[in-house]
Amino acid sequence: MAGYTAGGWRLFAPTEGMILYVKSSGVWANYCAGAWVLGELRGSRLVIDGDQVVGEQAAAIASPAGGATIDSEARTTIDLMLDALRHHGLIAP
Repeated sequence: MAGYTAGGWRLFAPTEGMILYVKSSGVWANYCAGAWVLGELRGSRLVIDGDQVVGEQAAAIASPAGGATIDSEARTTIDLMLDALRHHGLIAP
């Protein structure tokens, strides 16, 4: 890696866990296990304007089943929402 300082260019090796912003591509780079991983950030939660919006992955949620009255449209919608949550890793599969 290289950085420009008042004393000129300085070269240094990246260290484990180092995170940099790649201005040319607009993504973050994380140095992990001896390689750069682009566009992936790791953490335990996401906070926006002081409000936690994503935390740890929740337990799996079963699809709706049973009941005396079956509303297939509602079940389809619920299944789509659960699939989206699973796809984004917010709940376990």
